[in-house]
Amino acid sequence: MTNPCIICVAITGSLPTKANNPAVPITVPEQVESTHEAFEAGATIVHAHVRNDDQTPSADPEKFARLQEGLRKHCPGMIIQFSTGGRSGAGQARGAMLPLKPDMASLSVGSVNFPTRVYDNPPDLVDWLAAEMQTHGIKPEIEAFDLSHILKAKEMHQKGQITDKPYVQFVMGVKNAMPADKDVFDFYVHTVNRLFPGAPWCAAGIGPAQITLNEWAIAAGGHARTGMEDNVRLDRETPAPSNAALVARAAAICTRHDRPVADWRQARAILGLPVST
Repeated sequence: MTNPCIICVAITGSLPTKANNPAVPITVPEQVESTHEAFEAGATIVHAHVRNDDQTPSADPEKFARLQEGLRKHCPGMIIQFSTGGRSGAGQARGAMLPLKPDMASLSVGSVNFPTRVYDNPPDLVDWLAAEMQTHGIKPEIEAFDLSHILKAKEMHQKGQITDKPYVQFVMGVKNAMPADKDVFDFYVHTVNRLFPGAPWCAAGIGPAQITLNEWAIAAGGHARTGMEDNVRLDRETPAPSNAALVARAAAICTRHDRPVADWRQARAILGLPVST
């Protein structure tokens, strides 16, 4: 294959702390530095959460604004994707940072079980988040934790709630949700190709499934997500020294499969985003 592979780095998330791995970036300056290292290693999308000073998740738009400012300064051209996930806020607070106009934002279009709770994405909130993304010119990344979420994305696309070709990310390996199952993965790919011909797609694996999903996605012609939000280890015993190390591991898989790592201009072209500097 010769099609470039986009590597997304999920730098922090809302769960891993320095107790899990001292290299997890928590403060805005730490996040900017870690993202810059990952950008130099080949990542062209950064999936970002922010934290309070006590490391708890935050939906503070001011923190997102400072993070975005730092990322645009130190990682010019990198695609900034804000999370609208449910751990850092409830209801419409989850989209309070969208007026900052990041390039992308995550959009979970349905609910799913998580290890100790329900990840609640009620239809009215999904509709509101999608409308806010349209208002502010933000490309959504559809986070599919279940097959029904891909079908829901098709329905929203037909209604005009999602414009252009969607970008769907399969999330596998979350306890109580979809495990890393190759047959299911293959059917996800088939379903996206059937419903959205020619649309780019991505995959993310949680914990030990991260490297597995990197391998499957890159080999199948998709794009890959890595980073400490999803996994804080290089293997079952060795802590990851940085987000950049996880990006470098994904880039090495690209090399094995004859996939060049997309630079930021290529990534923007693949996703239909404007080229900016």
